[in-house]
Amino acid sequence: MNQPNGRRPRVLYLAFYFPPTRASGVFRARATANHFAERGWDVTVHTAPREFFTRYIDSYDETLESTIHPEVTVVRPGLDYYRWVTDIRDYGRFRANFPSLATMLHRWETERFFPEHYASWIPRVLAAALKQHRKTRFDLVVATGNPFASFAAAWMLHKLLRVPYVVDYRDAWTFNQFTEELKYPPDHSAWTWEERVLREAAEIVFVNNGMRQWYADRYPFAAERMTVVPNGWEPEILGDLDTEPVPDRPLRFGYVGTVTDAMPIEELFDGWRQARHDPALQDATLHVHGHLGFFPRHVPVLLDRMPVEEGIGVHYEGPAPKADIAKVYDSLDVLLFWVPGARYVTSGKVFEYMATGKPIVSVHKPDIAAVDVLDGHPLWVRNADLSSGSIAQALITGARLARSRTPGQARAAREHALRYTRDAVLAPFEQRLRSLARA
Repeated sequence: MNQPNGRRPRVLYLAFYFPPTRASGVFRARATANHFAERGWDVTVHTAPREFFTRYIDSYDETLESTIHPEVTVVRPGLDYYRWVTDIRDYGRFRANFPSLATMLHRWETERFFPEHYASWIPRVLAAALKQHRKTRFDLVVATGNPFASFAAAWMLHKLLRVPYVVDYRDAWTFNQFTEELKYPPDHSAWTWEERVLREAAEIVFVNNGMRQWYADRYPFAAERMTVVPNGWEPEILGDLDTEPVPDRPLRFGYVGTVTDAMPIEELFDGWRQARHDPALQDATLHVHGHLGFFPRHVPVLLDRMPVEEGIGVHYEGPAPKADIAKVYDSLDVLLFWVPGARYVTSGKVFEYMATGKPIVSVHKPDIAAVDVLDGHPLWVRNADLSSGSIAQALITGARLARSRTPGQARAAREHALRYTRDAVLAPFEQRLRSLARA
């Protein structure tokens, strides 16, 4: 439905991480922009320059840009690369000659304006948005974080243009959702900025109820405007996978996603060593598909923690482009839901995992937010704790499920997952924002 004046509702979507980056939050951002465009919105996305992903952080997947809806307009305001320039040959004259003073001034300038390395993106976003708004006004601004410079930009645009704004917490801003510790001391300006943003936001969105509750307790004045929009999965990317039980051959266990140092790495492989003594895992293999960390420097450290040379069937397969992800899932018999443990962690991969119709073995602390999503999935194997014995038993149970799984169980698993397609989880959100834009 169009606006009362007959034109499409127009949204400015501030998503620093957007294709071609492969950063974990990009799939939520991509899906949100596509869903709104598909529902008839005029969508403009402000994201980072392409070279930031390809040159400075080496985090990109060339296949992702082709999955953006053709009617989404993508704008790439610049930013200051000071934080990411590490080669002295690329330094300016002042920084090369006075590096300590240059760093001190850069830090002072950043903290005075906005306490984040991405602060320099904000004025470029404002300049581009003001120019676009003068041509055709925006009805709404939506910002997703991290980084939280997008939240600050949304608040500033609200002040300048009197346009309502919505903030989407893919991650927590002021506390670490993996360790459950506060990120900043009580007098840090990040707290001031967060309270400022939340006081005037029209809606505040979180990926799970645990995170929403933490913020509701911290900022009770905004609790009534806090909602949950879970992550989801894309049927057009996953396709239809094999639903037959595994024939009489060695089983292939697998993990699909980014490996980080916050995951229970040693715990998984200790459990794997123990489980391989069981006949159910005779000659079974474990395949890790994905990036090791978010930056190149993480690769050797994480690879060293994986027993790929031990002769116990562990293989690191490297990253898979999103366009090939269905083939990867089809090659596996049992999926390992292997994630950092905390009450505020859901993970985006769990939704794809559920939709495959394959057995899922949990390898994480038992009380993370993702268990609320998995509860009721007919092929989910829950680990009791992170002891090697508990993980080994879960792996053995998963192996037996792979052999005995029926097409009916696989269909029931996919039906469970249908509640979490991107369109299903975003539809109520889009309707609320349409009403907000019309108002």
